[in-house]
Amino acid sequence: MITHIAGKLVEKNPTHVVIDCNGVGYFINISIHTFEQIPNQEKLQLFTHFHVREDAQLLYGFYTEAEREVFRKLITVSGIGTSTARLMFSSLTPSEIIQAIAEADVDTIKSIKGIGAKTAQRVIIDLKDKINNIETSSENLTFKDNTYKEEALSALETLGYTKKQAEKVVVKILKNTPDASVESIIKLALKNL
Repeated sequence: MITHIAGKLVEKNPTHVVIDCNGVGYFINISIHTFEQIPNQEKLQLFTHFHVREDAQLLYGFYTEAEREVFRKLITVSGIGTSTARLMFSSLTPSEIIQAIAEADVDTIKSIKGIGAKTAQRVIIDLKDKINNIETSSENLTFKDNTYKEEALSALETLGYTKKQAEKVVVKILKNTPDASVESIIKLALKNL
């Protein structure tokens, strides 16, 4: 199994990248979420999932190990294949997927193209208990370099709000205004909590 690939970034598209590793070019399928995280630099390392089908052998790439772990959990659910899981990552961030599963939010999962109510419920039922061990690392998935998020969450917890409750609001705030200061994140969160 191929666990990661590091090399020279040759091609970068919203659906795939090509990484040259010692003269061999690897075509790696990615989601839009991963595409947005990949820096525009020559050297790149992606964590991979190697998927074998009757008609193809495919590589899926992820910027973090936690993202790959969520992907692997998703494809264990009946009705969710690698293409659907990749589409989920293109519609929602991994932390939003984890949050939707943890909160049994059928509507959020159902909002993804190709997923109906029954499949959304199956995802929640199958993964609700399994996703908890990934949850701690999910904080780094979306806002990898944003220390303001952690500081704001800590302050909101000190004020008596639960971490899940506060994180849901803070994630929305940072999605709309990624450059917000700690103070403005806290002020906006307090208005929405």
